[in-house]
Amino acid sequence: MPKKKNKTKETRVVQMGRVYVTATFNNTLITVTDGEGKVLFTMSSGMFGFKGTRKATPYAATITIENALKRAIDEYKLKTADVYLKGIGPGRDAALRVLKSLDLDINQLVDITPIPHNGVRPPKVRRT
Repeated sequence: MPKKKNKTKETRVVQMGRVYVTATFNNTLITVTDGEGKVLFTMSSGMFGFKGTRKATPYAATITIENALKRAIDEYKLKTADVYLKGIGPGRDAALRVLKSLDLDINQLVDITPIPHNGVRPPKVRRT
């Protein structure tokens, strides 16, 4: 019987990456990618034991973003990042506070919240 080889996971070193923060009214999602946009990992408030309406609190967003960025710095040796904020939830301001406190160089901070330019189509004129 042949011996099984132990596969060791090779950790990738990513100097420059992107951090996408989606702050909705129900949850806060964080996706960390490398410079090309390939996803390294994603986290949400629900992954840290927050359920229901507690997921939408700024505290839950703080815990989630802090753990995600610490993991990116420890595991992938992330040094600099472009940060993309999307949404108008309560986790948005909490994300900015956490980003300011950690030792991560931020190249750019971009707001990619979708904004309608024309709105919805108006209703048909009422017939009498």
